[in-house]
This record gives sequence, structure tokens and C-alpha cells, in this order.
Amino acid sequence: MYLTHPACRLHEMGSWHPESPQRLDAISDQLLASGLMPYLDDRQAPQASRHDVLRVHTVQYLDSLREHTPDQGYYPIDPDTLMNPHTYEAALYAAGAGVAAVDAVMGGEARTAFCAVRPPGHHACRSQAMGFCFLNNVAIAARHALEFHGLSRVAIVDFDVHHGNGTEDVFAGDERVLMCSFFQHPFFPNSGAEHPADNMINVPVAAYTGGAAVRTIVTDTWLPKLDAHRPELILVSAGFDAHREDDMGQMGLVEADYAWITEQLVDVAERHCQGRIVSTLEGGYNLSALGRSVVAHIRALAKL
Repeated sequence: MYLTHPACRLHEMGSWHPESPQRLDAISDQLLASGLMPYLDDRQAPQASRHDVLRVHTVQYLDSLREHTPDQGYYPIDPDTLMNPHTYEAALYAAGAGVAAVDAVMGGEARTAFCAVRPPGHHACRSQAMGFCFLNNVAIAARHALEFHGLSRVAIVDFDVHHGNGTEDVFAGDERVLMCSFFQHPFFPNSGAEHPADNMINVPVAAYTGGAAVRTIVTDTWLPKLDAHRPELILVSAGFDAHREDDMGQMGLVEADYAWITEQLVDVAERHCQGRIVSTLEGGYNLSALGRSVVAHIRALAKL
């Protein structure tokens, strides 16, 4: 299943900004060029409800986002994270995609889903926007799975080049959730390496780390923890900015690495949760590398 919404293209933070609407165009173009699109169950995402969002974010924070929506131009949260007139709406659709995807995989309509949405989410904390993120899409989806569908064990896997500090802010210490990640360190947001909670499997890596080292991390560190946790659903914060062509970071992954990581997660899902995986887009700013990497990821998710 493939979920997106036109509103996700209306949020933009200036022509200079790397987190641009063209990211979604690059993904859809590559899916068409690859011939994958006809095989995907392409759906339009709904908006997340206020109740969905408030499982993760505070009332004061959500209301402040709505109140700071500008009539025109931009409202800066910080120098890199800006709202335009469409940001709040786009964020609700981005979060709603994850909620709808969880409903679909839990209801047996699909085994796996990919949410091609923006703004991204994994830096958004309970009461703070940062790092291009406003609402924490994967955290909202995870809380929906736990509280609406009554799951006992969920895993979140984050392979963005940046640490998912917002997701950790939400779930640190929650034994129902196992979060596995690697991330370039030291690097924005300069978190995750010091004394993480027991349910946070954080693996900081140096700049220029390549695919072989990452595969060892997945095999030796992630997979044993995931098998021990026995998740009933796997959620993925799918950032593709650890690609060697992406100037946002300095790691060295390629499409084959993303496909391999995804294949390992599919195997874990087959063992423990009837194949159920929901993946949502995070980073990835070199448009060509992003499009190619998402195709590799979706092909592995869908076993195509």
C-alpha cells in the first residue's frame, strides 16, 4: 500500500530549503519509471484527528502550531523549520497517513505500507518542532497501534542519518516500544549517544561509515533485539539521507543497502507479526538518490 496526499506538496519553506515538495515528485517519478506504480495500492491519506495527535503532542503545542500558521509568507519556528499557510494541514495529512496505514495492515487490507509524506516527523518532540519536523508521524502511528489496536509490543526502526530525538523523547522508557537506530554522530541533533533508555537501541556511527559496517550493526545489534522483543508491528522511520550522494550527511549507503535492511525487517515481520510493516518517509535530499532508494525500499517491502 502506498499513501500520500496532495497537501503534502503545498508545505514549503523557501526555494533554498532542501526539504522541498520536489522530494515527493522525485519519488513518484522513480516509481513510474521503475514500473512499480501499477502494482501498488495507491491511496489518498486522511488527516490525523486531534485525538490521534494528542496521544503524542501536548494540547498547548498543537494549538500553538495552528495559531502560528501565517496567512502568507513564513513563520519561523527556528532558522531551518518554517511554517507556510499550508504547513499545519500538510502535517495533519502526513500524520494521518501513518494512522491509516496502521489500520490497513492491522485490518488485513495490506501486509506492508509506505507513506510518501512530508513534512517529516522524527525530530518533533512532544512540545517542540525542530529539524524540519512538526508532528511526529511515526510516534503518532505507534501510539495508535498501542492504544487503539491494543498491541503490547511495537518496534520502531529509524535509519535516517540523523538521530530520531523526537521519537526517543516520546518513547524512552516505554517497554512496549523497542526503537532501533543508527545515526551519524557527532551530528545534528547531537543526541542519542549518551545513556539512552533500555528500550532505545542507539548505534552512533562516524562520518563516512558505509554499507558493510551498517549491515554488521543490523545483524549483530538490531536483529537479536528485535527477535527478543517479538514485535506485533514494525514501524519504520525511513530516511534516505545516509546515502553516499546526499550532502545532508556524510555516510556512504547505496540503494542496495536500503533494500538489504528492508529485507531483514521483512524477515523479522514474517517471524513475529504476520508481515506487518508501516514505513513513513523522513529525510533524503538528493532527489535522484532519494527516488532510487525509495524504489529499492518499496520493492523489498512488497517483495516485487
